[in-house]
Amino acid sequence: MASNLTRFNPFGDLAGLDTWRDIEDIFRRVPVVGSLAGNTPPSIRLDVNENEEAYQVSAEVPGINKEDVHVSVEGNIVSIRVESRRTQEEKDGDTVLRSERYYGVQTRRFSLAQDIDESRASAKCENGVLELILPKKKSGTGAKKLEIR
Repeated sequence: MASNLTRFNPFGDLAGLDTWRDIEDIFRRVPVVGSLAGNTPPSIRLDVNENEEAYQVSAEVPGINKEDVHVSVEGNIVSIRVESRRTQEEKDGDTVLRSERYYGVQTRRFSLAQDIDESRASAKCENGVLELILPKKKSGTGAKKLEIR
């Protein structure tokens, strides 16, 4: 009877598995949803440059009318708010083959190292790019909504 005994190894079946590869395979099989699938609105991308007197901000706002762009400055905090109304349809006769629509608001808020002189700040929106000139000042309070030219 002793000759029929075998040792039991509870991890024996797992010894041949490459654990990390198997976990990656699981994630490859999961359908892509949310932001990875492109179902979220685009974010406002921007570049910020600085010189001794001011900050220059360039923000991408493609396809947006200047009336739909709102910028406010309070101290060293800059807020950009963009209202988007986008519609894209592909039709073949009366049958809609594809329709992509996005209506919503995008916001971007960031802080700078120094307070901004709101009285001298300016904003311009042309060709899908919002250009901000934000002169520096030592101290300041209050918010100013910038008019888009």
